[in-house]
Amino acid sequence: MAASTLSFSSSVQVTQTPGWRNGKPLGRPYKPRVIVYPINAAATGTSPPSTEAPRATKLPIRKIPGDYGLPIIGPFKDRFDYFYNQGKEEFFKSRMEKYKSTVFRTNIPPGPFISSNPNAVVLLDGVSYPTLFDVSKVEKKDVFTGTFMPSTELTGGYRVLSFLDPSEPSHDKLKRLMFHLLKSTRDRVIPEFHSSFTELFETLEAELAAKGKAKFNEANDQAAFNFLARAWYGANPADTDLGLDGPKIVSKWVLFQVAPILTLGLPKLLEELTLRNIRLPPLLIKKDYKILYDFFYESSTPILDEAARIGISRDEACHNLIFATCFNSFGGMKIFFPNMIKQIGRAGSGLHAKLAEEIRSAVRSNGGKVTMAAMEEMKLMKSVVYEALRIEPPVPLQYGKAKRDLIIESHDAAFEVKKGEMLFGYQPFATRDPRTFDRAEEFVPDRFVGEEGERLLKHVLWSNGRETASPTVHDKQCAGKDFVVLVARLLAVELFLRYDSFEIEASPSPLGTAVTVTSLRRASSV
Repeated sequence: MAASTLSFSSSVQVTQTPGWRNGKPLGRPYKPRVIVYPINAAATGTSPPSTEAPRATKLPIRKIPGDYGLPIIGPFKDRFDYFYNQGKEEFFKSRMEKYKSTVFRTNIPPGPFISSNPNAVVLLDGVSYPTLFDVSKVEKKDVFTGTFMPSTELTGGYRVLSFLDPSEPSHDKLKRLMFHLLKSTRDRVIPEFHSSFTELFETLEAELAAKGKAKFNEANDQAAFNFLARAWYGANPADTDLGLDGPKIVSKWVLFQVAPILTLGLPKLLEELTLRNIRLPPLLIKKDYKILYDFFYESSTPILDEAARIGISRDEACHNLIFATCFNSFGGMKIFFPNMIKQIGRAGSGLHAKLAEEIRSAVRSNGGKVTMAAMEEMKLMKSVVYEALRIEPPVPLQYGKAKRDLIIESHDAAFEVKKGEMLFGYQPFATRDPRTFDRAEEFVPDRFVGEEGERLLKHVLWSNGRETASPTVHDKQCAGKDFVVLVARLLAVELFLRYDSFEIEASPSPLGTAVTVTSLRRASSV
């Protein structure tokens, strides 16, 4: 089947500089010429992955260390270690050190009595972890949230795209619909991002002036939701019955789906009784979800028309649009944007000055406008975004069931996995693998600058695939992979067009990082 692609791209006349170092241009400018800079949103129609038998390994075969403990008792013990006694990072680190292996067996929460089988083979290094991307080896049916699955009552009675394996017939149609959404609305992305996040900055400035500090997360949630609604559906939520309640409703709805694998900081007994052992009743969120559904149904007529054309009911399409927009995209921006602001903020004024100079110079050389071409010239800015995605990926947990008997390799050994076994990867360990990255635990802003840096991009894995790969209908890589990279770049660009520097305070939150802005220094020149 011939391949077809869609991309965000801009064809403009630009004056290029050959490169940058320490915020200064290298060499003389090239003569103006017309260049097209693509940022692929998705690639569709490529051939399905190979289903060849696994190759023989040259590494020593080692029995997978670890065990699951006694029934009920073992899963409960691991759950308490994971959530309360150790926390996620120490939970995996301690077992990795105990077994002297990055591949081992353990129970993955939530366990009893929501998950029927919490047993999993854990993959924690940069070699074994990508096994989870290979759909010729692993099945992705109903494993999006791990060893349990939320009620489909929360998604209109449908198993939405994230829970489908590529082998299922509706996966192809639904992922093509997501590609269509991205392609048909791409011209609105940059202007609507500017509009929505200008509102965010104005909110932060007002709060900072009144209180001496400003909470980033709440303002970010509102800006992210408004941006997605305006860019993808041409609708301003404030002008509809939804009003400004979108982020609150979405956050509540998401909580009902992932509560069993979250810790909210409540007393242990209360969390165990309310989150771990019983499902929050979908009936409690039904009224709010109906408000959300009505907004999307009324705002997405052109996309629903396309869904009907390719054989998806308008109702099923609408529930999938809600999930893709609110859970996948809004959820990603809700988690990743504060993480990125934290990393850039902590890096200090030296990095801020370099980013501001690079970003403003590139925008000036492109007619004073933020374009795809301008952003392609921002080598340091692009590296900063990739480094933020590497060090704190927004979706750290990945799952898949072995489709057949497999041999999985780590750096030093190979392991035999039986058909049907659950595989689990905690991505921060894979993307902070010291055998892949120097200073792996550090945020290194220019890590991906230059040829050597670009070669490392294949080890950036946040999208359920490699950064050097493009999503297709035959895999489970994020359909909006390059859209996410684009909006993260836009956040950095808008930030440093407006400010010379900023200061923050950061603390852990149930969904990543809570950021408080303590200082914003407006740009002296642009």
